[in-house]
Amino acid sequence: MLYSKIEGSGKPLVIIHGFLGMSDNWKTLGTQFVADGFQVHLLDLRNHGRSFHSDNFSYEVMAQDVLDYCKANSLESIDVIGHSMGGKTAMLLAASYPNLVDKLIVADIGPKYYAPHHQDILAGLNAVDFSLKPSRNEVEEILKNHIPDFGTRQFLMKSLYWQEPGQLAFRFNLNVFNNKIEEIGKALAPDLIFEKPTLFIRGGSSNYILDSDFEGIEKHFPVSTVVTIPNAGHWLHAENPKMFYKFVSDFLK
Repeated sequence: MLYSKIEGSGKPLVIIHGFLGMSDNWKTLGTQFVADGFQVHLLDLRNHGRSFHSDNFSYEVMAQDVLDYCKANSLESIDVIGHSMGGKTAMLLAASYPNLVDKLIVADIGPKYYAPHHQDILAGLNAVDFSLKPSRNEVEEILKNHIPDFGTRQFLMKSLYWQEPGQLAFRFNLNVFNNKIEEIGKALAPDLIFEKPTLFIRGGSSNYILDSDFEGIEKHFPVSTVVTIPNAGHWLHAENPKMFYKFVSDFLK
């Protein structure tokens, strides 16, 4: 079963993080949605955060995990927010089980195919040799050689934890990501369509959702709107949480 943090009461709102992320990334926004009267479920997907590790890694199994989670927690008529890889998972869940999902919010990802583009990040993560028992600062210095962007490094450092005294490790399953990186970019199957209200939120400085992608989005999600957060990149919910919250809150109301 997926690890989750559940807060509040009311209509279930399931939030699914992106690649290399975890439920903690959504704590602050989750609290705001609780105040709006939702029961918020912050999930850790398989191979991420505190959820189980598995060699089986695809959008099909991740969507099934979320479905199993909803069944186990007796969740019906949910709203879903998914960012990046979590957005792809949410799209597949909604299109496959439209009776479960009322409203879908997708953050900075489209249904199209994306070529592998995490090579520098994976190179940095693989450069860390935990058998040498590095400190947190030493891990960050190693990552800096491959990942110059401070925000990205801080995001990755959130998955660093003390496995035992003196021994750090990453919470995510790096071995599986190395072997299955092609899975992350897979497109939504052409025949999958979700005919309920859907909101796509893109970052104005991100290239994940281009104007030329609107037609493809509309084919899968005929009742969809695309909105833009100006000057925000791929981690738009962290870069401009106020505007992100307002877009989502207005849409859910």
